[in-house]
Amino acid sequence: MKICIYGSGAIGGYLGVRLHQAGAEVSLVARGAHLAAMRENGVTLIVGEEKTVVHPRCTDNPAELGPQDYVIIGLKAHSVPGVVPAIQPLLGPDTAVVTAVNGIPYWYFYGTGGDFDGRVLDSVDPGGAQWNGFGPQRAIGCVVYPATEVVAPGVIQHIYGDKFSLGEPDGSMSDRVMALSKAMEAGGLRAPVLDRIRDEIWLKLWGNLCFNPISALTHATLEVICGDPETRAVAKAMMLEAKRIGDRLGVHFRVDVERRINGAGAVGAHKTSMLQDLERGRPMEIDALLSVVQEMGRMVEVPTPTIDVVLALVRQRGEVAGIYTRPQPARQPELEPSVAAQ
Repeated sequence: MKICIYGSGAIGGYLGVRLHQAGAEVSLVARGAHLAAMRENGVTLIVGEEKTVVHPRCTDNPAELGPQDYVIIGLKAHSVPGVVPAIQPLLGPDTAVVTAVNGIPYWYFYGTGGDFDGRVLDSVDPGGAQWNGFGPQRAIGCVVYPATEVVAPGVIQHIYGDKFSLGEPDGSMSDRVMALSKAMEAGGLRAPVLDRIRDEIWLKLWGNLCFNPISALTHATLEVICGDPETRAVAKAMMLEAKRIGDRLGVHFRVDVERRINGAGAVGAHKTSMLQDLERGRPMEIDALLSVVQEMGRMVEVPTPTIDVVLALVRQRGEVAGIYTRPQPARQPELEPSVAAQ
């Protein structure tokens, strides 16, 4: 099984180690000092007191690797449209693209039927770069739950979690998704295959769309946001707006709002990924977590007043910090049909 992980930072590197241990032929695409360290010393994974070092193939040039069985995208969502051309050499006729990204993925409305079937979401896929460049038929959904961190170039610290929920857009138990699940589980991960992967995407998004921007605006941890009655009320209002959108789209929420907020608060003094990105001067995942929910709200005619306000504020926060640019839909150059339309 040939698996390329495109974007081999904290989560991608963790996956790479586990899949390498399972016997897959793993290659990692990375850059900079992290890549140099992995090439020279291998990839080090620290889990508790245990340290593991593996030596998969590492490169910054995917053209060296050739077609893969699976390409797992471990980049932040806003980075993916820009690398679609670079990923093309990895795509053979049957290559699956596994979207291990936060938020709503590019393929969300693939095969859904109804008024929105085939709809491209400009906030996460400007100009249909991924829809046209990968093809939605390649997609396997993946909801990432572990927390990991690159603590030094080539060194990944596991913090908690080992679950990667997988699912085909059509809900089928296909050979390709079952084989990937089996490989991940052989590497010591939990990889359940779900027949309603969109429900799982929304469950994670439900918290991310409010806790992340509130933390970026206030610099508060989850414990503080959920414990303070006023910020808790803001989060709840955003979540209820999002739920009304999800309900219109046929999403099933298996927990209620209060339980979801309490679960986030129980994590404790944790800084969200958006706050960590802001503090480190890295682009924030605003569009995949908030803009897309606003866009979907407009589609199904559900008002999002609280989301609109928080989105406006966090966008401006990112722009002032120089780490956010609003998506501009644009026509993407067409790729070779033999690749893009496989």
